[in-house]
Amino acid sequence: MPVSPRRPSRLQGRVFRGSHVVSQGLLTRAELRSSAWQPLFKDVYADARLVVSHPTRCSAAARWLIPPGAAIAGRSAAALFGAGRVEEHEPLDVLVSTGQRFGPVAGLAVHTASLPDTDVLLRTGVPVTTPERTCWDLAQWLRVEDAVALVDVLVRRRLVEPAQLSERARRHTGERGWKRMLRVADLTDGGAESPPESRLRVRLVLAGLPAPVTQFVVERNGAFVARLDLAWPQWKIAIEYDGIWHHDPEQLHRDRRRLNRLVGDDWIVLHLTSKRFATDFDGFLAEVCHAIRTRKR
Repeated sequence: MPVSPRRPSRLQGRVFRGSHVVSQGLLTRAELRSSAWQPLFKDVYADARLVVSHPTRCSAAARWLIPPGAAIAGRSAAALFGAGRVEEHEPLDVLVSTGQRFGPVAGLAVHTASLPDTDVLLRTGVPVTTPERTCWDLAQWLRVEDAVALVDVLVRRRLVEPAQLSERARRHTGERGWKRMLRVADLTDGGAESPPESRLRVRLVLAGLPAPVTQFVVERNGAFVARLDLAWPQWKIAIEYDGIWHHDPEQLHRDRRRLNRLVGDDWIVLHLTSKRFATDFDGFLAEVCHAIRTRKR
């Protein structure tokens, strides 16, 4: 009959340093490798029954791995602020000050840049870059559409303002990265309701089209008719992004009924599925351009 691995009560439900518990005699190194414990980082373990969240990983890294003065940053910081997510298999973004030697460390993506104290705050005991600094780093480390998708959420949550980001970029004019920050700030729109909608809007603008209005409300005689994901009201052209939630037949029914109300108001509504966005954006862009040319005649 198989023997269950030993699970000292002091370690149950906890995250801990492996070398510490071994030196204290709570576990042997062989027991540490049993199914009772899950490794998070080198020499950092957790109870296998514990659901390890993103904040848990950030807390563990801050407590046992990153040096003083460093901070959780980038996508990892954005996720702590409620923007996007970092999967368990993905490394955490960590920012260390220029000249500080650290890394490489498995499970961490270590970045080096100037990091003044004013750009760091404590969030439940974890040093994390401020929302404003997080946006700056996102603009440097990610593709522009991916950065905007996260910054849009931070703006929608009122943690930062586009004007604030533009001002930061201008304060750092001439420094490396200021133009990227300014570009992201100019493309940001807190009205976007999902990251795919943000990415779609950015791609349309980078393709040379005027920025569409997010979540545009159509009214008839002062009464609500429909809310559109993206729209150019001057041409009565709208785009509806059909994401994975449209796999729900009831949701699809509600959305189609909502959009049918626009028929009498001469709107053109173009639909883009998540699959087509990934595989045929150029074809969809051609359709949007054709619709605009038609309305401009």
